[in-house]
Amino acid sequence: MRAKDALGQYGERVAARHLADAGLTIVATNWRCADGEIDIVARERDVVVICEVKTRRTDAFGTPAEAVTRTKADRLRRLAMLWLRDHPAGGHAEVRFDVVSILLPRAGSPAVEHLRGAF
Repeated sequence: MRAKDALGQYGERVAARHLADAGLTIVATNWRCADGEIDIVARERDVVVICEVKTRRTDAFGTPAEAVTRTKADRLRRLAMLWLRDHPAGGHAEVRFDVVSILLPRAGSPAVEHLRGAF
């Protein structure tokens, strides 16, 4: 496994634990289809939450959340429509797009920033 992939998987585990601790229910992780992947799908009451997780070791080139470009946000919107098509939400559930930013220092615990309704 490449170091970048291992870093991303670690960040996704940290993000899922953070979301669960915040009261969200994790519905799916790493949901894939031919068009791409959603890192985490969660529910918060009657809201379906599509989460993009970005993990970095440094913020030298910006925060992890800044790596979520307009192109990435547009792709996630399309993927959310596909996920909802395949997983009926039991009515007309609201959908929210969050970004969970993970910054891993050389020592100590990861810094987690949860941006609700990021786009």
